[in-house]
Amino acid sequence: MKVVCASCEREGKPSYLGEREPYDNPATTHGICPRHKELALETLSSQSFPDVEMLIVVSRNDTDLYEYLLQRFAGVPGVKVIPERRQPDRPVEERDRKERRIRQGTVSALGYTVVRFKRKPPAGNETDRVDL
Repeated sequence: MKVVCASCEREGKPSYLGEREPYDNPATTHGICPRHKELALETLSSQSFPDVEMLIVVSRNDTDLYEYLLQRFAGVPGVKVIPERRQPDRPVEERDRKERRIRQGTVSALGYTVVRFKRKPPAGNETDRVDL
């Protein structure tokens, strides 16, 4: 089967993503390209940081940059600066190596990663109303 990104197709951009089983079936199925996957994930809120729109993750070894960014973004609503908490992966075979985060974020040349989220709507929104 031929796999295309439905969003790219809708935008009139190249949408071909490859082939998948059954290979002898000439039909087309839909998937999602990496760019549209990132855009879709940005619309979700973070379960770990529900009030955060922008998470800045700094390398655990760069304490000066961490302290600087922590100070610069102190009090800025929707922004949180944290040190990298993941431990380096243990040696594994290349076929077993997978990225565990679904959101990759944007890596800065300065050594931090920015991950964007959509903030959860405040309590008392339209879905919480009571009709009398």
